[in-house]
Amino acid sequence: MQNIFFHSVSTGLLPVVGRMLVVALPIFIPVILVIVWWILRFRWLTLRFVSEQKPCLLEIKLPKEIVKSPAGMEIFFSYLAQSGAGNWGEAFIDGKTRPWFSCELVSTGGTVHFYVWMSQAKFKTIIEAQLYAQYPSIEIHEVEPKDDYVNGIHFDMDKYALSGVQYTFTKKDPYPIKSYIDYELNEDSKEEYKIDPLSSVLEFLGSLKPGENVWTQIMIRRHDSESWKHGVIHLEADEKKDGFVKKQWHNLFGKARKYKDEIKEEIEKVRQEAIPKSDDKETFKFPNPTKGQNEIIAALERHAAKTAFDCMIRSVYVAEKAASVPVNIGGMIGSMRQYGSNYLNGFKPGFTTDVSDTRKDMARIFPFVKKENEKRIFNFKKNIFHAYKLRSFFEWPYKYWKSKPFIMTTEELATIFHFPSNVVSQTPTLKRVGSKKSEAPANLPV
Repeated sequence: MQNIFFHSVSTGLLPVVGRMLVVALPIFIPVILVIVWWILRFRWLTLRFVSEQKPCLLEIKLPKEIVKSPAGMEIFFSYLAQSGAGNWGEAFIDGKTRPWFSCELVSTGGTVHFYVWMSQAKFKTIIEAQLYAQYPSIEIHEVEPKDDYVNGIHFDMDKYALSGVQYTFTKKDPYPIKSYIDYELNEDSKEEYKIDPLSSVLEFLGSLKPGENVWTQIMIRRHDSESWKHGVIHLEADEKKDGFVKKQWHNLFGKARKYKDEIKEEIEKVRQEAIPKSDDKETFKFPNPTKGQNEIIAALERHAAKTAFDCMIRSVYVAEKAASVPVNIGGMIGSMRQYGSNYLNGFKPGFTTDVSDTRKDMARIFPFVKKENEKRIFNFKKNIFHAYKLRSFFEWPYKYWKSKPFIMTTEELATIFHFPSNVVSQTPTLKRVGSKKSEAPANLPV
């Protein structure tokens, strides 16, 4: 019976399939080649555009006294929501892309620095103007490329101990982290009674010893309000259709979903959960949310009105081997945890320069796995180090490397990157200036 079956397939079906392939291949191969050519060309155009831009790094030196809340930094972040990509022709023919920025907290041997980096130097004037508008007493200095702190250390695993992490959210993007408003830093209360979560981060950075370095970059780019997110279209399923296949097929061509629509959906879910459960389905029941549910709804509604950014947060610990303190790697990762909340969002390591526990256990049994683990760790460290130095994540060569961007609003960004007062944060190694330097009045006689 089997011989008859195989004979019928070989004499009947296979020749038909062969003829179909002969007819189809001349059509599909050129189509596939054109698609591959277009993808590679678009990547090359984008790389060319990015390489032609002149980036700029600014260091911000803080005065001895700052009395403004992080709300001033929130206004600053709203000005960084630059589009810049232009029309379809500029994007897909010239390779033009939206600018991105990197707000950086750096500790060099315990000395803490604030930096703002931009992918295009043309935004330097806008950034300086907005920072001075919110914090008139600060000093802003442009850092020459040769003096960039990332150029002071080269990748050398024989000389340095290195570890890195890229963070992600603990919950869905619509849920915000615990912000400065939740900490009541926007209230007009005495400075000594305020609790600033950034203070813990600065204290950790200030506790490092000579030879140790921790670099943290908060990379942001204006969130595209259209249907694209993480390079994939988010689509809404049709509730009228049932069945897994139908829903998945509809998801290919359905209605595009925006970030703020996702927030509304999460609010509605919380409200539905707050409706008392009862067998009486005819009687209308009002939601009776708990205190935690009310706080979730209030936070979601507040953030729905804010400007959103695509974000990625990356930290690198690099130290001379003689000065390396491994426990500080855990301190670097743990310093982001105070922004979290049980009912809201928080940060957790999404990617680290280490292998899984499973691979470590396998290495105890199989020697070749140990060598493979060492090779992987070496490549992880090399790539995250160079990705940090290039400030590369939104575009090539390290586009979306090992992580996907998550969405944060101006309120959240102002929480994790702002200039604390000297009362709230008394980190002794945080560089502050005595007074702001300014030009002489214009009406003085010459």
